[in-house]
Amino acid sequence: MVKVVIASARRKTARARVVVKEGKGRVFVNGVPLEVLEPELVRLKIYEPIYLAGEEIVSKVDIYAEAQGGGIMGQASAIRTAIARALVEWTGSEALKELYRKYDRHLLVEDPRQAEPKKPGGRSARAKRQKSYR
Repeated sequence: MVKVVIASARRKTARARVVVKEGKGRVFVNGVPLEVLEPELVRLKIYEPIYLAGEEIVSKVDIYAEAQGGGIMGQASAIRTAIARALVEWTGSEALKELYRKYDRHLLVEDPRQAEPKKPGGRSARAKRQKSYR
């Protein structure tokens, strides 16, 4: 039986799903290999949990990540969190979980804040048109 772990994460309006299976250490993001993903900043952000986990864990698994909604950095952040959660679940390692928590807590727990919707009578969520009584 093949071991498969599925994890998900959210960041702003971006949603990410990650599937971790036994494999040769390949990482795909929205069908594209991580090595050729552009821009470089996004690639480095997604690579963080993989680098921290170490070669001995990552070389035994294939990681397939999909993201939709939001912007490119929101998606990268959601994918990064989902990969970290999946690797912790795959290994069952408390040491890896602690390493992620010490390095950056957002690897395991993402920020739930979202943009507030704009309301009528103003130009943004809170700002309202000013009244003048003179």
